[in-house]
Amino acid sequence: MRKSVLAYLSLLLLLLILCGCANGRDLPSSLDLVSDGLQSERDPPYLLLKSFSAAGVEESCEQTYGFLPCTKTTLGNLFLILVYGYLMFTSATYLSSGSELLLEILGPGIIGGLFLPVLGALPDAMLILVSGLSGSKETAQSQVSVGMGLLAGSTVMLLTVIWGTCIIVGKCDIHDSIARDGQNTKGFSLTGNGVSTDVWTCYAAMIMAISVIPFLVVQLPQVLHSTSGRHLAVLIALIISVSMLISYCLYQVFQPWIQRRRIVYAKHKHVISGMLKHFHALGKLMTDDGEPDIDAIKKLFVAIDANKDEQISATELKALIIGIGFQEIDLDKDDSMTKLMEDFDTSGNSEIDMEEFVRGITKWLDEAKRACATSEGRGSQTWKFIDDFHLQTKREHALLGPEDQSDEVVEGVENSRWISFKAVLMLLLGTIIAAAFADPLVDAVDNFSDATSIPTFFISFIALPLATNSSEAVSAIIFASRKKLRTASLTFSEIYGAVTMNNILCLSVFLALVYVRGLTWDFSSEVLVILIVCIVMGALGSLRTTFPLWTCSVAYLLYPFSLALVYVLDYVYGWS
Repeated sequence: MRKSVLAYLSLLLLLLILCGCANGRDLPSSLDLVSDGLQSERDPPYLLLKSFSAAGVEESCEQTYGFLPCTKTTLGNLFLILVYGYLMFTSATYLSSGSELLLEILGPGIIGGLFLPVLGALPDAMLILVSGLSGSKETAQSQVSVGMGLLAGSTVMLLTVIWGTCIIVGKCDIHDSIARDGQNTKGFSLTGNGVSTDVWTCYAAMIMAISVIPFLVVQLPQVLHSTSGRHLAVLIALIISVSMLISYCLYQVFQPWIQRRRIVYAKHKHVISGMLKHFHALGKLMTDDGEPDIDAIKKLFVAIDANKDEQISATELKALIIGIGFQEIDLDKDDSMTKLMEDFDTSGNSEIDMEEFVRGITKWLDEAKRACATSEGRGSQTWKFIDDFHLQTKREHALLGPEDQSDEVVEGVENSRWISFKAVLMLLLGTIIAAAFADPLVDAVDNFSDATSIPTFFISFIALPLATNSSEAVSAIIFASRKKLRTASLTFSEIYGAVTMNNILCLSVFLALVYVRGLTWDFSSEVLVILIVCIVMGALGSLRTTFPLWTCSVAYLLYPFSLALVYVLDYVYGWS
């Protein structure tokens, strides 16, 4: 945490140093030459300022807040976009990490269903807000396309690039129309490999598709070629959008699907850590160079195989769980045995052979190393990470509590006050960074557009979602890589939920700006892109629970299609 803050301050200082010179000293208008400090008989002792004119230099620019660096050059604004974009990514990361900590402490009720989804959409909402509040009405009308580009870009990126990538990294072998957990023997078979989710994820996709209703309402005057009812349509769409936002949050409060999946996964991970700790007590699982000790793992298999038939049965696995104890938690031994069997038994014959056992233990060791990789002084070659992993999962289980946990602080949680303080601090810091640097980022995008003649929509459509949605994207891909039905369900539920919040919360902010400031709603092509992507991917997600590998191509193709469609409609047919 401390290192992250120092890195952020250092980056800001670098930004001030590198870009502060953009507002250099004024030169007399009659002087076009500056000494280069070198004298030569053949070369003139001056460098022409106009040699830099290709970068779009102008005499002055307006500093955000009166002190942040500014520039009118192409390269200067590109640099500012990268720096401010990184700061917005940092903000999104802090908000995501703080949300997870707060969810562990307070449970999935109002916190998980209402507060955290709003925080997840905060960076996007903040950028949309400042894009329509800047300067005069004319300036706001010009910059509001940044907000629309971000709104459309975030939705399209999540449902195309991220959705398709999750299919690829989470693919498993499909048998009987279901992707089998952990099995990946068919390579890149377009129909033989894929991802399966549960029925609740289908409902999340349906909700996402329904959330486009405000877009349809606000576009009705354009469809009917009416100019008199546009302002009224914006107001009606705003009311519908706010109503849907309230309804969705209340629904999440009473049906916290995603949060309950996290609880189930935390319980299973604790069983995994307990098994590793028990096995470590029996003998080394890893070599001195940090690699799994295959011979030692095979000896463990022989010790567990009580009847020496070279297979570990469900009965033997349950006996192992009972022998380990897990006294610190109220464990359903039959359920734990079933989940462990699913982890190991990749062949599906309800027994675990030696190869499956070695592969399963190796996978668990890798997961434990990844989970403890950020601990100071904990390398992959030290045995301490196994104990750390067990303590970490024990704490996660205790903090998450039962599935019907309310929003009251869990009693007896170790360091609960410190974790609460850390969560609130990260949320506060993320919010402050988003609020502070949203305005200069919008200005940099607008100035870059002026310097390059590239429409602001395309810049914000492509670049800004990378900053504001990167943490969600990384989290989704990591969960998908676990190659399990429950983690795949969590992954796609989070994607659909993020798009739903974009469609109702961010759109509510956008419509409120348009209505209050009297701006012109003229985003027909952008709205059409959002509608097409949401309806296509919503229908795909709500009508099936198994997605073969070929479905990722549908998602990927929708991204360039969206860009091309906006360009053709706006700049060939003149919709805007």
